[in-house]
Amino acid sequence: MKDYDPDDQLADECSSKSVCVFLVATYTDGQPTENAEWFCKWLEEASTDFRYGKTYLKGLRYAVFGLGNSVYVGHYNTVGKNVDKWLWMLSGRRIMTRGEGDCNVVKSRNGSIQADFLAWKVKFLNRLQALAKGEKKSCSGKCKSRGSCKNKRKDGHVEEKKAALQSNSSEENVMESSSDESESGPQDDKTAGSVVDMEDLGNIMNSIKKAKSREEDQVDGQMVKLSKLNEVTKIEDEGERREMITPALREALTKQGYKLIGSHSGVKLCRWTKSMLRGRGGCYKHTFYGIESHRCMETTPSLACANKCVFCWRHHTNPVGTEWRWKMDPAEKILQDALEKHQHMVRQFRGVPGVKPERFEEGLTVKHCALSLVGEPIMYPEINAFIRLLHSHHISSFLVTNAQFPDEIRSLVPVTQLYVSVDASTKDSLKKIDRPLFQDFWSRFLDSLRALGEKRQRTVYRLTLVKAWNVEEIQAYSELIALGQPDFIEVKGVTYCGESSASSLTMANIPWHQEVVAFVQQLVDMLPQYEIACEHEHSNCLLIAHTKFKVDGEWWTWIDYERFLELVQADEESRGQQTFSALDYIAKTPSWALFGACEQGFDPADTRFQRHNKTKDISGC
Repeated sequence: MKDYDPDDQLADECSSKSVCVFLVATYTDGQPTENAEWFCKWLEEASTDFRYGKTYLKGLRYAVFGLGNSVYVGHYNTVGKNVDKWLWMLSGRRIMTRGEGDCNVVKSRNGSIQADFLAWKVKFLNRLQALAKGEKKSCSGKCKSRGSCKNKRKDGHVEEKKAALQSNSSEENVMESSSDESESGPQDDKTAGSVVDMEDLGNIMNSIKKAKSREEDQVDGQMVKLSKLNEVTKIEDEGERREMITPALREALTKQGYKLIGSHSGVKLCRWTKSMLRGRGGCYKHTFYGIESHRCMETTPSLACANKCVFCWRHHTNPVGTEWRWKMDPAEKILQDALEKHQHMVRQFRGVPGVKPERFEEGLTVKHCALSLVGEPIMYPEINAFIRLLHSHHISSFLVTNAQFPDEIRSLVPVTQLYVSVDASTKDSLKKIDRPLFQDFWSRFLDSLRALGEKRQRTVYRLTLVKAWNVEEIQAYSELIALGQPDFIEVKGVTYCGESSASSLTMANIPWHQEVVAFVQQLVDMLPQYEIACEHEHSNCLLIAHTKFKVDGEWWTWIDYERFLELVQADEESRGQQTFSALDYIAKTPSWALFGACEQGFDPADTRFQRHNKTKDISGC
């Protein structure tokens, strides 16, 4: 299995007439064996990644036989169960119930794991013969049609049904009817120990909103306030404050691939990190600013946010709030754990097909930190301490804020690059798209842009285009740009994150790359001091840059990271007396990254990989 590349080969199995059989063993602590680690990791992530889609493996016919030891009650055949479940989540068609072999001879149905497999193999071969004859699998009577199914067993097969039920464990029967159970509704998720889908979590969280409000009233006056100087107001009783991550939220975010840190932070491996490790290209920050995507850590010290944006890629599973009211972890602990968890995730790529050894070794040393994973990082009361720690570890800082905390922007220490999300240009459209919690959201938004204009280091507006919602507001956007005078403007088509009851966004709202280019060209015509500098077609994204970064007719949008770290260290040692500006740490932009180049922003040192996804074409992903 270690030599099988699922990204390249598994989707191709859907169009063939073959049947895929997965023989997987459960190892220590419920983990897959070493040669199956990458396959299982890929399958788990794909099953919850909207970029693949729920029908990515539609047409795949499969069967699973798991090997385990029932002595280990908590982990018995976990890998086999998970592989079966993940394949089904991607619309694979199970041709027969999952089989299980038990090394524990006392509980093995057939006396040994070898006998368990032989018994399953007989059933499997019989099933293959039935498939060859075109016979459909007979219904167990547990489907939604409740007895009206065309494939239901006839009365003459009652004994056969009883025998089958006796030979299958209750766990196997659950797996066989899992499709019905998964579609039965959110009420099933309320049972103890159940897994909560992120689409359902919003509804569940709303049901306990009043209870949470009552808890907050009980500790009124004991919340940590965000001060202008980014200091922490201590409360008398630390035990009275709640943790940001509730057990249900922890379970949901862990399921989505987050590595949670403490009570309010998280880290996750970006798909572009994986892509660059395999020589398949970097993210748009690599094209625009020279980031090494395989050495970038995406994290956040605050999962909470003050907005509920319609295009939120977490479907609002993260907490919301207008002030810090939770227990707080120290910055040193958050950074230490984030680095350890990130390195652990990178180490899992050792020996994975296609991973370049030199990039794997480089990827173990973090060089960049994108504080943009989810939530609002600037809400974390010790954000300045966290940024200083990054720089002391020779890690550059890219911080994204949603323009609702102007005082915190003003008090922020120098970062490598500071982003403000400008998701709309009018009060009405901002309210409709970002759905902010602050009543005075518009004045906060405008003041945040003014605060950004006061910063001396690199500043960026990040515009997310949502077709039929904000692409017609070009004149209003130009006025906002004049207000904050950013160094750069990133214009990106919104990324579709799948269906959600929390958002009305559909694929119809996703602009094509040509539409984003047309918008940018019209916008630049209204901005005398800006021009289009770079393009990353693969991300549906363009970069508008201030002409001060065009030196002797050549663009210098890339960053000299070593120079920045030297400058920020001097600034710290002089206690702010030895300041510096964005032009003090620029680097020349390569020709392939420029707008109009034939590469369209894809680094020629890498090889572009086109995913064969037959289910849908997701523009901009």
